[in-house]
Amino acid sequence: MEKFLKEFKTLAYVIKKADKILLFAHSRPDGDTVGSVLALKEYLNSLGKETAVVCFDPMPEYLSLLTKETFVFPDRVNWEEFKLIIACDSVERGFEKIYSVKTPQSGIGKTGFNEVKKNFREDQVVALLDHHPGISLRGDINIIDPEYSSVCEIIFDFFSFNRVEISKKMANHLLLGIVGDTGIFQHSNTTPKIMQIASMLMKKGASLSKLVEAVFVNKKISTLKLWGRAFEKAKINLENGMIISILTIKDLQECEASLEDINQVAGILDTVPGAKFALVLSEREGGIIKGSLRSEEYKGVDVSRIAAQFGGGGHKLASGFEVKGRIVETEKGWKIV
Repeated sequence: MEKFLKEFKTLAYVIKKADKILLFAHSRPDGDTVGSVLALKEYLNSLGKETAVVCFDPMPEYLSLLTKETFVFPDRVNWEEFKLIIACDSVERGFEKIYSVKTPQSGIGKTGFNEVKKNFREDQVVALLDHHPGISLRGDINIIDPEYSSVCEIIFDFFSFNRVEISKKMANHLLLGIVGDTGIFQHSNTTPKIMQIASMLMKKGASLSKLVEAVFVNKKISTLKLWGRAFEKAKINLENGMIISILTIKDLQECEASLEDINQVAGILDTVPGAKFALVLSEREGGIIKGSLRSEEYKGVDVSRIAAQFGGGGHKLASGFEVKGRIVETEKGWKIV
């Protein structure tokens, strides 16, 4: 917490002065970005602030058991109305599409991209909260540190520093992000501090069992069908320890599944004996193939280095990338063309 005392104080001051505050969640939202924006929204509403939560994609269906909140698409809000804009876990996963900082060579100031079609005002404050490595984008307030397990952990520290009373609803939102990004406290980012935070949030009324059921356990038949297809196609290379599987658009259609149903496949494949890391390649609309990589600390594989070779990034145990193409089956196996 000590690392960002100045930023926590500045953010609290700007929140106090702003009447309208916009929160931004990343594309294909997960538990951490959802939990962080909703925890902040609950806090800001308690202060009488007018808020909006913006995202390029709708609220994931699997989180509908936990909240009735909805997201607003970026082109449906008037960005100029908001004094403060807070991007949570989304700095280079959606927010970069609508925000950039001009370099000294091109002039100092903020500018919006085509998706928004409106420039940011010079008196608007942009706060970036993230825990992913390698982020180059900067705002007016930057709270970015890959040593944090999640943005929800960052917000918990922000609340603690400013002596914010955490309600039951806020506690549930924060624990959602922590549970999701630590893999139910199984990943290497599960520190003693995280366990203490989780305990405090549960004392505030957060339901760990309900969160785990919604995020990890409660699966539709369509999800299980898709998982079965991915497991059936999985192959392991015993020489390098890579286990790989592929999912095509046709697979999703035939299983009546959604992109959300792919999220946990790589993590499950990584548990196969002999596997050092898992790679799942999945087709997306627009001729895009997404690669999801997972591993564990004790296996000694930094999957972010693999992702970087394809223009992607992330954490050393959970990374991803996107390439153009489609997956086709040949006599020698699957191939990207």
